[in-house]
Amino acid sequence: MKIHLGSDHAGFGLKEELKRYLNEAGHQVVDHGTHGSESVDYPEFAHAVARAVAENDGSVGMVVCGSGNGVNITANKQPGIRSALAWLPEIASLAKQHNNANVLALPARFITRPEAQLIVQAFLDANYEGGRHERRVSAIEQC
Repeated sequence: MKIHLGSDHAGFGLKEELKRYLNEAGHQVVDHGTHGSESVDYPEFAHAVARAVAENDGSVGMVVCGSGNGVNITANKQPGIRSALAWLPEIASLAKQHNNANVLALPARFITRPEAQLIVQAFLDANYEGGRHERRVSAIEQC
């Protein structure tokens, strides 16, 4: 699977750990930055991931910042993106199953690296259920 990653400075360490984890699992990982722990503005990296996912059917994205909120809000500005903030594996699974989430936002300051791996794996293992959720997911894009 092709996975686009992005983070700000607060999420940099976790992003790097997830990049190693995903590469070892055989995924094709594209790192959109940041590439260090110096202070940066998260929208640049969240927008890059969201655009890449929107342009590449079948790919997913993962964005990381301190709380996960900033990158999640930013990613959701891109048409066709359904980004979900998850701090538990069950939330990540439900986001994919019920909301057809294609971007996962993670709160680096509130989860451990082992927890992050479980959340990421739950997201990747889940499948969109469609059916009764289809009407709601279709309505997300409407303003």
